[in-house]
Amino acid sequence: MRPSEWVKNTLVFAGLLFSGKVDQSGAVLDATLAFVAFCAISSAGYLFNDLRDVEHDRRHPDKRDRPIASGALAPGPAALAAALLAAFSVALPLAAIDAEVAGLVALYGVITVAYSLVLKRLVIIDVMTIASLFILRVVAGAVAVEAQASEYLLVCTAMLALFLGFTKRRQEAILEEAEAAETRPVLEHYSVPFLDQMVAMVTAAAIISYVIYAVGSPLVGSRMLATAPSVLYGVFRYLYLIYDRRDTRSTAAILTQDPGMVFAGATWVATAFAVLYVFD
Repeated sequence: MRPSEWVKNTLVFAGLLFSGKVDQSGAVLDATLAFVAFCAISSAGYLFNDLRDVEHDRRHPDKRDRPIASGALAPGPAALAAALLAAFSVALPLAAIDAEVAGLVALYGVITVAYSLVLKRLVIIDVMTIASLFILRVVAGAVAVEAQASEYLLVCTAMLALFLGFTKRRQEAILEEAEAAETRPVLEHYSVPFLDQMVAMVTAAAIISYVIYAVGSPLVGSRMLATAPSVLYGVFRYLYLIYDRRDTRSTAAILTQDPGMVFAGATWVATAFAVLYVFD
């Protein structure tokens, strides 16, 4: 179920934070329920993916230790758990939040299945699909608290997701070259120079789109620029880890375990909260 990856689902709280509704208990509850729903549907997707790729995972130097590939978890219980989690993830927002949120969660599940079956083998589309899942989290979080997600916030989310996606592909490409082992089929279509170009482009686009959003924040205007240093440091730190330190950890592990990335995230949240709620 990959609970370490649930950190990505905290994006559903973006709508709560930027709408100025953190002090409203009802909105906090709805955002939290949406977070739980996305954790459930993403875990169902991970189980489905591992069932689908079990034979390939058994030949992978790291993935062969996953429960299904190693035989620690039988396919039957794994499939049942995936089905129950998927049903729960849609039923929860349908009953407790809003039908539109339930629809967005269901759409996330459909895209995840399509990614596991086909899309993850299509060059460029694989990373764009991952980015769309990040956007869905933000949109669903905004809908859950009855807020309007800024267009530039969505663009920035997409660019940051593409940044994480292409840097992840670069990690995998470097690892595949070093170990002379097939880690992901789509990597045969990626070269390191091409990935470097993509990373450079989406890095610039992510920073520019965030600055544009911060200049015209719907609630506090240009005061949101106070959060920009944390964003810049986080992006630069991530690039340093990938390129200079050749860090091969997962995206979630880097974001939650590296002291520099934790510092960037904590200072960003603290600054955004102060700008939106303390000095407003």
